[in-house]
Amino acid sequence: MFLTIPTIMTWTRIVAIPLIVGVFYAPLEPATRNLIATVMFVVFAATDWLDGYLARKLDQTSSFGAFLDPVADKFLVCASLLVLVHLQRADVFVALIIIGREIAISALREWMAQIGASKSVAVHMLGKVKTTVQMVAIPFLLYDGRIFGAIDTGVWGTGLIWAAAVLTVWSMVYYLQKALPEIRARVKR
Repeated sequence: MFLTIPTIMTWTRIVAIPLIVGVFYAPLEPATRNLIATVMFVVFAATDWLDGYLARKLDQTSSFGAFLDPVADKFLVCASLLVLVHLQRADVFVALIIIGREIAISALREWMAQIGASKSVAVHMLGKVKTTVQMVAIPFLLYDGRIFGAIDTGVWGTGLIWAAAVLTVWSMVYYLQKALPEIRARVKR
């Protein structure tokens, strides 16, 4: 099911990446660029929940959609982190932790699937919490201003992105621990 409504929504997250990046090169006031990028990120990130809901509701789930959905999420998060590092709103160390974990766990999941042990590294609530914290931190950092005259999104976003980095390491350790028995069994062979 290459072109179902949920899959098209997933593709929009990938298409969104150059649009969000491009906003920061547009001849606009910085506050306007920040607002547009933030709104775009929030709208496209919301499609992550909506496409899954629609896939189940419309009975349009597919193995391609299950593959593409996390890839689109990772692309959107990683591209946004790189923009934030470039704008000096996120620490490069945080970006390395988050991007490195995504690569490592993706590789681990691929390998575990090849050996028939993908259930041992199935998505866990800890990974979902990590993703949620990232999806809240990134728009705060993209906006980089004050909301209601009182909430400094840069400060809150920085705290949340560091919390996401801690959750990232924690979830990586969790997935590695779940995979370790299978890894040990394969290494002994």
